[in-house]
Amino acid sequence: MRSPDVLSHEPRVKPHRRTLPLRVGTRGSPLALAQTRAFQAQLSRFCPVLDSMQVFEEHIITTSGDRILDRPLAEVGGKGLFAKEIHEALADGRVDFAVHSLKDLETELPPGIVLACTLKREDARDALILGEGAAPGDPADPFSCLPRGAIVGSASVRRQAQLLHARPDLTVRIIRGNVQTRLSRVKSGEFAASLLALAGLRRLGLGAEASVVIEPEIMVPAAGQGIVGVTVRADDIELRELLGAIEDPEARAVSSAERGLLAALDGSCRTPIGGYARLIGGQLHLTGLVAREDGSFLLKSDITGDPRDAERLGRTLGSELRACSPADIFLD
Repeated sequence: MRSPDVLSHEPRVKPHRRTLPLRVGTRGSPLALAQTRAFQAQLSRFCPVLDSMQVFEEHIITTSGDRILDRPLAEVGGKGLFAKEIHEALADGRVDFAVHSLKDLETELPPGIVLACTLKREDARDALILGEGAAPGDPADPFSCLPRGAIVGSASVRRQAQLLHARPDLTVRIIRGNVQTRLSRVKSGEFAASLLALAGLRRLGLGAEASVVIEPEIMVPAAGQGIVGVTVRADDIELRELLGAIEDPEARAVSSAERGLLAALDGSCRTPIGGYARLIGGQLHLTGLVAREDGSFLLKSDITGDPRDAERLGRTLGSELRACSPADIFLD
């Protein structure tokens, strides 16, 4: 039963009164639930009364991206399919906030929905998953261990483009489903290898499944990869204040740059785009990538500047990459 109560927290956030429990929207995959529960634990540590009152109520929402598993996301509407139904529930007032893998969020959120919080980034790198008995090979040349013509499973056009650019002899076929499903399909021999985000593996306690961790210089990660983002209704000032207090400033800076890059490129969901920012010596360094799905074209570039200008830096680099790329790459 819901009951009004006061949420007390650190002095920099004003105490306020609202109806409990706090309803959290999330997908139902093991990874989504792990991320949601880690977020709830972090919020409870900041505001201990939340943990003692057990005020969180999970609402598992099945998205279009979860239901459609036989086609690439690019064919059915892109990565926004992992958030559409969740944001509908948020807009309708059925949930109070929603937890996402930031890389699954569309660049432009629906009207009335805002990104209120970004949490500390896990390792943003991609990982190569090899079948039983395969030797990992040289980390400096992670794909050298794959035999000629090997079949690699991936649902990401970004990963596919970079893999085929390095190894055009390989065959890439779609592999969808949760992390455990993808791992099992490689172990069964259906695929010689697959590519997954290292962050997801670590959050599930499966980091040891990564045969080779691929450096960003070799495979540029997806914008937002490894970052958990929390969305709320724009007019829910109370929750926005509370969530803003636990935000990781570095995650906000790098994600702003990476999402600014995406916004400037404005590619279709079929356009392989990578973006990876990090803070080094007080400066923000952003790498951007644009490619063709088949790997026949690949362009990378970098920009460095003040983290306070993160979004502008991303948009500047995105505009430069767009200007230097063939126009057909950005056609729907």
